[in-house]
Amino acid sequence: MKITKVYTRRGDQGQTSLVGGQRVSKASVRLEAYGTVDELNSHLGLLAAMLPDGHEKTFVERIQNILFNVCTNLATDQDESELLPSAYLPDGAVKEVEQEVDGITHELPERLGFILPGGTQAAAQAHVCRTVCRRAERRIVALAETATVTPEVQQYVNRLSDYLFILAKKLNFIAGKSEKIWENACK
Repeated sequence: MKITKVYTRRGDQGQTSLVGGQRVSKASVRLEAYGTVDELNSHLGLLAAMLPDGHEKTFVERIQNILFNVCTNLATDQDESELLPSAYLPDGAVKEVEQEVDGITHELPERLGFILPGGTQAAAQAHVCRTVCRRAERRIVALAETATVTPEVQQYVNRLSDYLFILAKKLNFIAGKSEKIWENACK
């Protein structure tokens, strides 16, 4: 897509257009939902920049592409407009994330206890992505309380936070970095 002009001035009064042309407040729950997914995508870009070429980087970049589909879906008022083909998730996207989670889980030694986010820079960034993903999920759930949201979108974002958690563990494991377990300060 060629960008002919970056600014339009149409949003200067606090309104923006959804897919289909409806104008809504930039403070709407819908914009909070897909804006948070967009924020997650940016954090994933930083994570991908930290990863060496290989499967993890390729998969994170695949997630970034799918999140554009998620944003298109959320930016469409399904009660007013038809979903564009780009608003649908690729077939098997949820299952693909589940398979990644299961595969990584089998590679890692079992650890008990709550893990403090951190470790390597990439693992710490994966934890940041996980927490932004959880916020995006909360925003999507809030939107779904008042508008139609494709169920696979909610499922995908829910599984994605699980993937980001287990990816952080894997990145620390590969680097030989021990995870820090929460020591209850109230003991």
